Amino acid sequence: MRLSFLRPLYNRPGPWCSVYLDASRDTHDSRPAMDLRWRALSEQLAADGADEPSIAALDRVVRGHDPMAGDYGLAAFATRGRVVLSEYLSAPPLRDLAAWNPLPHVMPLLAQRGEQVAWVRVLADRIGADAVAVSAGGVPRKAHVVGRESYQLRQVKPGGWSQSRYQRAAMEAWHHNAGDAAAATAELADRVGADVVVVAGDIRATGMIAAQLPERWQDVVVRTDAGSRARGADPMAMDDLTVQTIAEVADQHITAALDRFGMQEDVGAGLDAVVAALQRNQVDTMLIVDDPSATGQLWIGPEPTDIATDPGQLVAVRDPQRVRADAALARALVGTNAELTVLGPDEAPDLADGVGAVLRYADAATPGRGNG
Repeated sequence: MRLSFLRPLYNRPGPWCSVYLDASRDTHDSRPAMDLRWRALSEQLAADGADEPSIAALDRVVRGHDPMAGDYGLAAFATRGRVVLSEYLSAPPLRDLAAWNPLPHVMPLLAQRGEQVAWVRVLADRIGADAVAVSAGGVPRKAHVVGRESYQLRQVKPGGWSQSRYQRAAMEAWHHNAGDAAAATAELADRVGADVVVVAGDIRATGMIAAQLPERWQDVVVRTDAGSRARGADPMAMDDLTVQTIAEVADQHITAALDRFGMQEDVGAGLDAVVAALQRNQVDTMLIVDDPSATGQLWIGPEPTDIATDPGQLVAVRDPQRVRADAALARALVGTNAELTVLGPDEAPDLADGVGAVLRYADAATPGRGNG
């Protein structure tokens, strides 16, 4: 999981209000119920010492957000009278939560997001194509590609010269249209850094588009004849296929991270080893088992790599702070451009301390390697 979207949270000093709220609107009285839950959270923040301007800014976001149908949640983070990040959750949080801490409490958000996959989906026929792209954790970007020309096959006497002429013209138009669609698809895929490109619809059109995609996208193309651009076509088939494809790619990402971690043998395993690697900017991807009950703590200084299991390790830091371990780890990952893979308890039952790291490099000073 790329964590660059969290960067604004660490470009400002705290302390931080962090709020997770069930905002579902399934019944006529759901809004009053949400208001009551939010009031309880805001009162908790005030009792914990949060500043009134930040609570007021959160109130405007919670009460003024654009509601969605069904079950969903909200996550929001505020400091010094400003909501710096707010995000819809695809499902309600495990429980409503409000925290007032030196660092934003982002782990529930990251655990619910899961492994993020950037994708492009193209729905094509022989006239053109509609494409939508979503970056990892981003918003949809759309493109509509219409062919340069369209030709209608005419009914003529079999074997007549007009039939072959119009067939050639139609095939040429389809080829041009597919080229335009492939170029637009590649542009979208480049823009969002796609992990998978789903090309769906007319079987011949999808083949033409897939064949004309640049070589760098050939290995991530998934073709299907599901879906249609026709008015009234059922979008659910395409949505189900897209969700299934994205889930499979996400599983592949997790498996690949675990495989890379396993190849290191015991290097990078456990909290002490991960903290030491973060201090030295060695972490490429951190693995963490989702544990909502976790209460571990670490020590930090002003810089992302100022992170330690003991304050004595931060010899150059005046007045180190003791904070939630997962919050400190997340800040260090963002500050060192490292990625995160959140695991379920059954995906890594033997992971020491529930945390490990795939390293960018290992040397003699790396714990578990050489003289470490």
